[in-house]
Amino acid sequence: MDVHRALSLLPFVVAAAASRFAAAGAEDEWSKGTATFYGGGDASGTMGGACGYGNLYWSGYGTNTAALSSALFNDGRACGECYRVTCDHGASQWCLQGKSVTVTATNLCPPNYELSGDDGGWCNPPRHHFDMAQPAWLQIAVYKAGIVPVLYQRTPCVKQGGVRFTMAGANNFELVLITNVAGSGSVKAVWVKGSNTDRMAMSRNWGVNWHSLAGLVGQALTFGVTSTGGQTLVFPDVVPAWWKFGQTFTSGIQFSN
Repeated sequence: MDVHRALSLLPFVVAAAASRFAAAGAEDEWSKGTATFYGGGDASGTMGGACGYGNLYWSGYGTNTAALSSALFNDGRACGECYRVTCDHGASQWCLQGKSVTVTATNLCPPNYELSGDDGGWCNPPRHHFDMAQPAWLQIAVYKAGIVPVLYQRTPCVKQGGVRFTMAGANNFELVLITNVAGSGSVKAVWVKGSNTDRMAMSRNWGVNWHSLAGLVGQALTFGVTSTGGQTLVFPDVVPAWWKFGQTFTSGIQFSN
């Protein structure tokens, strides 16, 4: 390559390198928060919750989970998101230095306005707080600490198998629980199309439960799901025409990490 051509390409090379470094820097950014724990040594007390996942063992979320303060929970829009959390060892003697854990948001830690945000009201706005399942907490901090300062960042969710759809509700009020979402982990929008009906938008009912007011019983159902990461996937006839309320159907499709 001649010298003039090499010099002419240099600004583009520098710009590309700068862009990569900026992206890497964004991924490495950490935010400050605090963390406590709940649910017992087997995390059985974390089942259910404001996201609607129900039995976290069965639904695949396990014990590395957390209830988020309302500032993070965002009225359920954060359900399913994954966070890498580490104890801030520079600010606490109770940290397990060098350790981190990835937790999934499965519940809301509600505010307690009878207590100060600095004295028991850990989940009061505008605090960024993680009430972690006890087994997750013990991976980063000592049990007797009770509460520790943490550093956290969003991280892609890694899942096994495809996205799952659980049918609930009743005819003319279908409630669909969407779980096992990889990538951003959380869902921004959903539409449904029955084999005999047109495509229609669904509404977030609560947590990760989305509802439709159409009569869809007896129809095969296709869903379109848009993640908060901006990726939209279509799940053709993922729910067969013979579906019943209470059944769960696993797709062969998954969001990218």
